[in-house]
Amino acid sequence: MIGKLDLYRIFHVVSRNKSFSKAAEELYMTQSAVSQSISKLEKELDIKLFNRTSKGVVLTSEGELLHDHVDSALSMIHVAEDKMLEFKTLKTGGELRIGVGDTISRYFLLPYLEDFHARYPGIKLNIINGTTTEICSFIKSGKADVGICNLPIQDEQLQVMPCKGGIQDIFVCGEKYKKITEKPISLEFLMRLPLIFLEKKSNSRMYIEHFFEKRGGYQVSPVFELGSYDLVLEFTKINLGISCVIKEFSNDYLERGDLYEVMLEEQIPKRSIGICYLKNVPPLSRAARKFVESVNR
Repeated sequence: MIGKLDLYRIFHVVSRNKSFSKAAEELYMTQSAVSQSISKLEKELDIKLFNRTSKGVVLTSEGELLHDHVDSALSMIHVAEDKMLEFKTLKTGGELRIGVGDTISRYFLLPYLEDFHARYPGIKLNIINGTTTEICSFIKSGKADVGICNLPIQDEQLQVMPCKGGIQDIFVCGEKYKKITEKPISLEFLMRLPLIFLEKKSNSRMYIEHFFEKRGGYQVSPVFELGSYDLVLEFTKINLGISCVIKEFSNDYLERGDLYEVMLEEQIPKRSIGICYLKNVPPLSRAARKFVESVNR
């Protein structure tokens, strides 16, 4: 069968070129060798495949039928070979550039990175740190293949896929303010408390500000604006104010009793973490596709 496959490849090239001599040039064979191969295939199949003309050769009706099937079969083989090459590359080399912020990297992404590295140790992982706005710019400029960001993101150039589950924004306090956790408080009352927030350019900050504005035109005026999520937790723990945090990223503090959840009369709607990448072109590399699949499975 392997020998006959070579004959089919030669037949396919002759069919495409409609010439033994041109096929011989493409295959780096002599014209005699090409002619002998076609004769051998015709003999094995007991079918005449070509008619000779003054301009070259043309397929017989039987040859046309065989050509259609051979063309389809060889195309499938080429696809399989490409897949094997991609698989080999995924195992032995390549680079995946991921844009992500500190908070999501630490509290969400690490288990996925660990799993991906275990599966594909040959892929170099390049983690590019930035805010959501910066990560979107990294992707559009080609500096990052994919980004992991807090949603929502509105950008026509990006494909955005929410990850499974969701995240819940909550307010928390330390021991000094524990009394206000006894019953839900109004947004108006919350606005009179000393607030701790992430800096303005963070997507989390913008999401909460939009919520307050929509619910009553409240303007957030925090006593502390911090660039680190961990600092927000620590400042709150030592009673410097009431902070807005992501519940799923703060469970250790809540379970240890370092922080207490402040219940609101109106709960902040859940949101998502999402994977984003350029729409349409260039297509995601196999490594990037596998990473997206691993995060979303």
